[in-house]
Amino acid sequence: MMPDCSSSTLHRRSILTLATGALASALGGCHGAAQPPQSSAASRQVRAVAFDALAVFDAASVVARCEGAFPGRGEQLAASWRVRQFEYTWIRAVSRRPYIDFWHITQDALVYAAKSMSIDLSLSTRSELMNAWLSLKPWPDSVPALQAMKSAGLRLALLSNFTPVMQRECVHGSGLDGVFDRLLTTDAAGAFKPDPRAYQLAVSAMGLGREEIAFAAFGGWDAAGSKCFGFRTFWIDRQALPVEELGVEPDTIVSTLGEMAALLPTMA
Repeated sequence: MMPDCSSSTLHRRSILTLATGALASALGGCHGAAQPPQSSAASRQVRAVAFDALAVFDAASVVARCEGAFPGRGEQLAASWRVRQFEYTWIRAVSRRPYIDFWHITQDALVYAAKSMSIDLSLSTRSELMNAWLSLKPWPDSVPALQAMKSAGLRLALLSNFTPVMQRECVHGSGLDGVFDRLLTTDAAGAFKPDPRAYQLAVSAMGLGREEIAFAAFGGWDAAGSKCFGFRTFWIDRQALPVEELGVEPDTIVSTLGEMAALLPTMA
């Protein structure tokens, strides 16, 4: 299994804390930009669920591709790649660099990770490893959980940093066409999560209040960001990691989407 970004030996928490604090401050505090008064979360029924892509899709195949290309070094390469992949989004957000999409971020992160390990990364190998992100398969619990939520009348959306092509390819390759009502990419906001503008995409696209949308996060940082925005946040903590030290905790912590699906009907 690919390590979570928390495995980095770098100053990841400092970077993320800075990113989250700067973005929240710029947009008016923990709940982002000013909103019209809404009723409390306790009185609003969950009507839709937005998912981070990696809460649905397993990135283990990326590790396998790396190991196949560089036996004995692939796992380390994949871990370093994954860390830089998300750190680059946070650094760009904090430094207000021009937005580039997640595909290019992912490629830049791979090139850096290979250079840091003195790995000779040919163009053909780079292309092969990049394409692994277009063929992610669902976690074993994902499909039945999504079907259960759909059958319960919930509207479903992907809300991720993935580009439209990355989203479509993973959805289609997993046989999930028609399951999601909306495929929402941060490209539309020109801002990566945890920027509130990224989470706002689900509110605008689905025409619902924040409290009516449950968000399924894979990363602890994403759980913090979505909770701060105002979603009812489920952290799908598949690796049994501790809650991030960011001053905000998810509403519910589960280990699978199946557990989330079972709990949603109890949320009035």
